[in-house]
Amino acid sequence: MKKYIATLAAACAFCSFANAQSVKQEDWGKTKNGEQVKMFTLKNSKGMTVKVIDYGAIITEIQAPDRNGEFADIVLGFDNIKDYQELTDYFGAVVGRYGNRIAEGKFSIGDNDYTLPQNNGVNSLHGGKVGFDQKVWKGEAVATGDSAKLTLKLKSPDGDQGYPGNLDVTVTYTLTNENKLIVNYKATTDKPTVCNLTQHSYFNLYGAGNGNILGHEVMLNADAFTPVDETLIPTGELKKVDGTPFDFRKPRPVGSRIEKADEQLIIGGGYDHNWVLNKKSPGEMSLAARVYEPVSGRMLTIETTEPGIQFYSGNFLAGQTGKGGKNYFFRYGMCFETQHFPDSPNRENFPSTLLNPGETYDTTTVFTFGAQ
Repeated sequence: MKKYIATLAAACAFCSFANAQSVKQEDWGKTKNGEQVKMFTLKNSKGMTVKVIDYGAIITEIQAPDRNGEFADIVLGFDNIKDYQELTDYFGAVVGRYGNRIAEGKFSIGDNDYTLPQNNGVNSLHGGKVGFDQKVWKGEAVATGDSAKLTLKLKSPDGDQGYPGNLDVTVTYTLTNENKLIVNYKATTDKPTVCNLTQHSYFNLYGAGNGNILGHEVMLNADAFTPVDETLIPTGELKKVDGTPFDFRKPRPVGSRIEKADEQLIIGGGYDHNWVLNKKSPGEMSLAARVYEPVSGRMLTIETTEPGIQFYSGNFLAGQTGKGGKNYFFRYGMCFETQHFPDSPNRENFPSTLLNPGETYDTTTVFTFGAQ
C-alpha cells in the first residue's frame, strides 16, 4: 500500500509539473550595435504561449486556440532581429516615452518648452526617431503557481529624444491560466515630464498573414472619439459616434463601413483614431473592446485603466515579409492601443499625461483570449 501511495503521489506530482506555467529564456541574435537580444517564452497550463524579446519589449508571437482547440499565431511579426530593426512599424513593441502623436513635436511644462524629433510628417510619433521600441530592455522571467511573468526594465535618460527627466520604466507581462495576458506599466521621474506608454501588437485572430482583418467583428465601449486634422492630430473635439462610421458600440465587421466617403476615414486611410472610453470614474479597470473572428471563433476582450484606445486598421501595411515568409498586406492586422489621448500635452481638455517627481505612472491593460 505504501509503495502504491508513493507511486501515485509521484504520478500526481508529474501531472502538476507537466501542466504548470513555464518560462524559457534564450539568445535571439544581436542588434546592429552588437547588443545581445534575448527571447522569453511564457506558457500557461492550457498551452497558450506568448513570446517576447527584450528589444523593444516586443511581443513576437501569441499562440491562441480556436473553437476546435487548434492553436495559431495571432500577432504579426518577424523571424529575426534584423527585420524588427529595419522594417519598423512598431510591430508588437511597447512604444514611448509618448505613445501616439504630439503636434509638431512640441509641448510645454510650465515655463519650459520642449522640442521632439519630427518623425511622422511634422509631428512626433511614438517617442521620436529612437523610441522605447528600439531599446534593449533588461528582462527577468519567473513562473509561479498560476502565472508566467516577465518583467522588463528601461532607464530613459534626461533629454532622451527631447523629453525632460530621467524616466525609470517597468513593463510586466503576466500570462495566467485563464488565458489572460496582463500588461502593467510603471514609471517614475526626477523632473516633470509627460508619459504615455502602450502596446503596439498587430492582431489577426484568423492567424498572422492569413488575410485581411475586414471580417473581424469589433465592439468599442465608447460614445465618443477624437476627430483629427489632416496630419492625424486631434482637433480637440470629443465627437459623439452616433450616426457615424465610428459607432462600434455594437459589434460590427471592420470592413462594413471603412470605405464610406467620410472625411475622417479619408484622412486616416481607414480607422486610425482614438476612442474616448466610457468610464464611471477615471482610472477604473473597465471594458474597452471585444473582437470576434467568425471563421476561427477566436475572441479577444480588452480591459484597461486607460481613458482611451487607438483602433488602427493596418492602413499603412505594405506587404512586409513576416514570420514564415508570409506577407503583411494592406489591412492584414489591426492594433488596439490603450492609451491617454494623442497630443494631450497640448490639450487642456484631455486627461493629463503629466508625471511629476514623487508620483508613479501606473496603468494596466488585460487581454483575454477565448473562442466560441
